[in-house]
Amino acid sequence: MCQTCGCGAVEGYAIDRIPAVSASADDEGAAPGTPTHTHDHDHRHVPVHVSLLDKNDRIAESNRRRFEAKGVVVVSIASSPGAGKTALIERTLHDMAGTFEAGVIVGDLATDNDARRLARTQAPVVQITTGTVCHLDADMIANAIKRFDLDALDLLIVENVGNLVCPAAYDLGEDARVVLMSVTEGEDKPAKYPTMFQRADAVVITKTDMAEAAHFDRDAALAYIRRVAPDAELIELSSLTGEGMESWRHYLDQRLKAR
Repeated sequence: MCQTCGCGAVEGYAIDRIPAVSASADDEGAAPGTPTHTHDHDHRHVPVHVSLLDKNDRIAESNRRRFEAKGVVVVSIASSPGAGKTALIERTLHDMAGTFEAGVIVGDLATDNDARRLARTQAPVVQITTGTVCHLDADMIANAIKRFDLDALDLLIVENVGNLVCPAAYDLGEDARVVLMSVTEGEDKPAKYPTMFQRADAVVITKTDMAEAAHFDRDAALAYIRRVAPDAELIELSSLTGEGMESWRHYLDQRLKAR
């Protein structure tokens, strides 16, 4: 995957804690990111992909043990660009405020726009700006969580870079991996990107309020999902209208109760 996608061209990535802001605050006041960690995954010099993933998996397992020790449930969310990851997280933080304490890690290639948007909820938010790296990895997460007080969190949501290819290969140490597909993307996303969906604990169909306008074939979409991810939890919702959000909240609540 990433040996040929250009990830190795980047020398570093930036991690920043995003200050919580009110809804009326001026977004332009957010501080820009500064590089804090050197990316040591030069994919061009790794002879086999297994070696790269072996290191990632070791760090991911360390992350997982730390989260378990702190009692924090970690849910990663992946999708193609524009499927509604940020909107779902924002709605979740608003709807479940007071129910549990949540933090967010946001991965993006270049901007902190989504992180600043989520900071309006008053949740702690950490931005990872990846440069040309098309996914988050366990090492990035290990460095990002240093910016949180994990003892104060019940839930940590990780918003991965918009991509349905490379993120599938990288364990972050999460408890659950959630994959989104929107009704505007067509019904066959699971068939086109099977690995991402096969490794998902839950598949969320988003933007259901636009299904009719998008001529979305729900039966076909469900058939594609069940073909590649028969055991994944299936949730259909609209972050805009709130339809189906109770099923998503129940999914998170069950994860929290299990921990």
